[in-house]
Amino acid sequence: MAPKVPESVLKKQATQAKLADQAKQASYEAKQKKRQDKKDAIASAEKYAAEYKAAEDAAIANRRQAKVQGGFYVPAMPKLALIIRIRGTIGVSPKAKKIMQLFRLRQIHNATFVRLNESTIRMLRLIEPYVTYGFPTRQTVEKLIYKRGFGKLNKQRIPIADNSVIEEGVGSVGIKCCADLIHEIATVGPNFKEANNFLWPFKLTSPRGGFSSKTKLIHFLEGGEAGNRGEEINKLVKRMI
Repeated sequence: MAPKVPESVLKKQATQAKLADQAKQASYEAKQKKRQDKKDAIASAEKYAAEYKAAEDAAIANRRQAKVQGGFYVPAMPKLALIIRIRGTIGVSPKAKKIMQLFRLRQIHNATFVRLNESTIRMLRLIEPYVTYGFPTRQTVEKLIYKRGFGKLNKQRIPIADNSVIEEGVGSVGIKCCADLIHEIATVGPNFKEANNFLWPFKLTSPRGGFSSKTKLIHFLEGGEAGNRGEEINKLVKRMI
């Protein structure tokens, strides 16, 4: 006659079997979700690539049409700016210091994206001696997020190693992968504020070749480094990544 198994052991075995089934089911669901998320990310990237190409083709067509008609094609005003802090805290006025805090530029060589409107343009003019800014291309936005991108989760600086970090941070507003995040920032979409607040300020290095100590405090238009440099910001970012 086989020895009788104690009831407590049977209960423990039943609980362990139940937990094992639950873990197996959770693992299967996680794999399915990962597979589906990958498909969605690829579909989003393809959709955005087609959208970018259509916009570029439209701009080329408009330029050609204007040339044929003997006029000039004036593109729309940029809606996005990238600001880089190039000076420390010595000699900064309280008003400029407050504006830089609002733009989250607390350290030298910090960089952030800003939506351009009347009020932000006015604020940028007040801090021009301490920062340089311009209009980043989509490729620059992409490089910054891929190479220097960190997200804010529970007030912590988390590297954007995969799409799960983005989904956890801004998935509630429909931004679930890197392609969504880049598109939202580059096009200044309806959820730009949430996407930009999720991104931790970029920590860039000193530019290769450095800033000249003689021209660092002079405006860019006068041969210096500070202030608005328009499209030239993309070349500077390339040297600082």
